[in-house]
Amino acid sequence: MPVSTFGMGTGVNPNLSRQSRRLYIGSITPDINEQNLTDFFNSKMKEMNLGTGAPGNPVLAVQCNYEKNYAFVEFRSAEDATAAMAFDGIIFLNGPLKIRRPKDYGGPDVMANMHVPGVVSTNVPDSANKIFVGGLPTYLNEEQVMELLTSFGELKAFNLVRENGNGASKGFAFFEYVDPSVTDVAIQSLSGMELGDKYLVVQRASVGAKPGQSPIPGMYEAAPEIPKPILPVGERDLEATQDRILLMLNMVVPEELADDQEYADIYEDVKEEVSKYGAVEDLRIPRPVKKDKAKWGEGRESAIAAQRADEAAGVGRVYVKFQEPRAAAAALKALAGRSFAGRSIIATLLADDANTTPPLNLIFAPQPDAPPPLPQD
Repeated sequence: MPVSTFGMGTGVNPNLSRQSRRLYIGSITPDINEQNLTDFFNSKMKEMNLGTGAPGNPVLAVQCNYEKNYAFVEFRSAEDATAAMAFDGIIFLNGPLKIRRPKDYGGPDVMANMHVPGVVSTNVPDSANKIFVGGLPTYLNEEQVMELLTSFGELKAFNLVRENGNGASKGFAFFEYVDPSVTDVAIQSLSGMELGDKYLVVQRASVGAKPGQSPIPGMYEAAPEIPKPILPVGERDLEATQDRILLMLNMVVPEELADDQEYADIYEDVKEEVSKYGAVEDLRIPRPVKKDKAKWGEGRESAIAAQRADEAAGVGRVYVKFQEPRAAAAALKALAGRSFAGRSIIATLLADDANTTPPLNLIFAPQPDAPPPLPQD
């Protein structure tokens, strides 16, 4: 059944203002349209038993603005709209939905008081457990930073701050865990960690911080102690794991991968090291796109576009596919927290069918046996 426009159905419930029944959906892609967004919210709300639960579909209408990459969704009731706020951050068509109240919303500031399992909200409200992390290398994208943070527990909310909302990373983020008890452990373990050429600054955000906590510092006056090794959640279950892909972060930086000889040296060093733990089926270290000035230009916007292209290609990560899961587990235990080129390695295991960005089938696409040449794009 076709989706109605916003000119229809506005009088369904005259006792509730239209603003309280509408939600703003930001950063939509061209793949999203009125029909599939309607179907997605209707099916998910029924599946999770959210909203009023009244007969029929909770969504009345959807309107997309592709020029400015946003949409408005109108629900049958204010209660349904409030419940749908819990889906902020849910993955739809390969990207998270950014869900907010519209600017003209004048009702009470009520958020859905629940956490949908597997959904990481993009809105991190002020609270005693809201955490600030600064000193992030700007080439790390959301997924890469979240992989580090989820080493301590499931994330409830996460927001990497970018220029103008969707530009280059500003190098800091805010986040909160589902389990508040891991907050202090994460802060203590992450504070001072060397990531790239920087040291992380991690503490409770200023608003809602514990009494007596100092303001967020701009930098360290002295180099901190070497951080303790970080292993992902579930490390205790390594003996039973069937995952055979080792993913390592903070091991290489884009600048080291541009030169052919330096790349070849890094590739051989990594291959020699990981082979100590078992037979390696494949090793991939994605390289940055060679910047063709004729295509990319020299301005700031072109630099941002090139950086986002590198992020989407997995640059900054090392993927090792072992023949046996036990070899991957042994490599993880040995290499997580180890130093490589002065950086502390962050490692985790992935299943062959893990849903990652970029997809693993692209990372491990067939190629010659020799290390790949620098892409020309």
